[in-house]
Amino acid sequence: MPTTHRTQRRSVLIVLVLFAAAATAFAQTPLIANIHARQITDLSGTWSTIIDAYHVGERNRFYEDRHQTDPSELIEYNFDHSPTLKVPGDWNSQRPELFLYEGTLWYRRIFSYHPAQGKRQFVYFGAANYHATVYLNAQKLGEHSGGYTPFNFEVTGKLKDGENLLVVEVDDRRSKDAIPALNTDWWNYGGLTREVSLVEVPSAFIENYFIQLAKGSPNEIAGWVQLNSAAGGSEVTIEIPEAKLRQSAKADEHGRAAFRFPAQLTPWSPDNPKLYEVRISSGTDHLTDQIGFRTIEARGTKLYLNGKPIFLRGISIHEEAPFRGGRAFASEDDKTLLGWAKELGCNYVRLAHYPHHESMVREAERMGILVWSEIPVYWDIDWKNPDSLAQARQQLHEEIARDQNRAAIILWSIANETPIDPDRLEFLKALASDVRSLDNTRLLTAALNRTGREGKTRLIDDPLGAVVDVLAINEYIGWYESRVEDADTTEWKSSWEKPLLFSEFGGGAPYGRHGATNERWTEEYQANLYRHQLTMLRKIPALAGLSPWVLMDFHSPVRLLPGVQDMRNRKGLVSDQGQRKQAFYVLQEYYREMGAH
Repeated sequence: MPTTHRTQRRSVLIVLVLFAAAATAFAQTPLIANIHARQITDLSGTWSTIIDAYHVGERNRFYEDRHQTDPSELIEYNFDHSPTLKVPGDWNSQRPELFLYEGTLWYRRIFSYHPAQGKRQFVYFGAANYHATVYLNAQKLGEHSGGYTPFNFEVTGKLKDGENLLVVEVDDRRSKDAIPALNTDWWNYGGLTREVSLVEVPSAFIENYFIQLAKGSPNEIAGWVQLNSAAGGSEVTIEIPEAKLRQSAKADEHGRAAFRFPAQLTPWSPDNPKLYEVRISSGTDHLTDQIGFRTIEARGTKLYLNGKPIFLRGISIHEEAPFRGGRAFASEDDKTLLGWAKELGCNYVRLAHYPHHESMVREAERMGILVWSEIPVYWDIDWKNPDSLAQARQQLHEEIARDQNRAAIILWSIANETPIDPDRLEFLKALASDVRSLDNTRLLTAALNRTGREGKTRLIDDPLGAVVDVLAINEYIGWYESRVEDADTTEWKSSWEKPLLFSEFGGGAPYGRHGATNERWTEEYQANLYRHQLTMLRKIPALAGLSPWVLMDFHSPVRLLPGVQDMRNRKGLVSDQGQRKQAFYVLQEYYREMGAH
């Protein structure tokens, strides 16, 4: 057998082994879907904290929260007399001395709880950046890596009737084998950045479900309900009262009940973001969700929503809070950011470069905004490392498990600006395979930034283009390369007959900094760049949409120019205080024009 064939075969075997291992890991710690439809105890609020820069907390058993009982006893920590932090929230924006801190910090929360007989309990984390180790009543529950996806641990039988001690060690140090790796152009906000809850469910419960329109069919619902600890043959019922639909199915020996049935429903769309109350029940467990139903397809170079062509008028957004700064986590943050996107004329947002808060996705759905959702396989990753691939796959599975019923999401993205490399291609092919096995109703994409050149023509020829359903390109003509005016004469060609999104372009300007149109870092330069970019985009027949970079200025440790950047990426169309720059109105006018077609 030739060497190349042996290498290819070995790569396939490695991917299959990793897939099996990851699937086993996910099965051991099931992620409970839609926790807000459950009986929950909110553990948000004020937590006591200890900075552990030298990582001595585990050795000194911080998780026991010991107190001195003998005057001679040596205990070198004390949560009661240590500073506090609000949860949810990052530590960087809450205390000035932690603004640049990367390392370990311990959180402690004491809460009262009275476990109900015959019920099971899970402690649920919306996200913790980056590596979390969780202890309940001095017993280790487990660990989780990944800063933007949810996780939970079962605590049935481990809770006391009365006062309980929850301690979490969070370490946000960057590492080469992590996802993302060492370098990012956004702030590494550490801590318990999203909600912490105690979730109570019946002994046999509905773990997750996928209820969407069948692929390629606007008149059929298909999917599954996964039960936890239910006997084979257990009945599952799905009801959509408004549509007078009721369907039952039997679970198999693995607790999964598959179904497919006809349905006449009003489709969800940006113009009419219709959500139906969907009731799922099995045995003693019942829950309700608000779900929209729509189809999304790529045919040739066009995108079709509910069978009709759609042009994606978008903007990219980072999960940074307007006005106060720090990680966005409140519904007010979501409404503000998405409200600015609506004012701009958007029907679509790219939530970069990681899964945003579940509340952000749900708010976009209520407002009628389509969503690109992404995992942080960003810039360069340790492509040959099986642990890095396993971590990327875990985050992808957790993202989809949480958001697979959100009609707003039409694109799963598996990467941003990654180098062309054979190992990278195998890595991303494995992720693409996972997406298609988990959810074949949405489209697959990745933000590319490497192109071939033939004179003034840019050729989209990254081999990853053959893998994705929708091509996306990040380009910065007039900022990182060439002159602003060169966009006017630049043409674009693709090696594939697929829809093309311009997922990023732009330039930086602090709000209120003015000058000539050829003077960098001025609003005039930024606005002029947008005008020339839009001139170029109007000439691209395959253009299916765009999401320029970026809605709002955000903190970044690699943006260091004093008096201009000051550790902020200034490419926002809006300042972090909500002030609209000139380019905002340039893009707004273009979207009015496109919306009228």
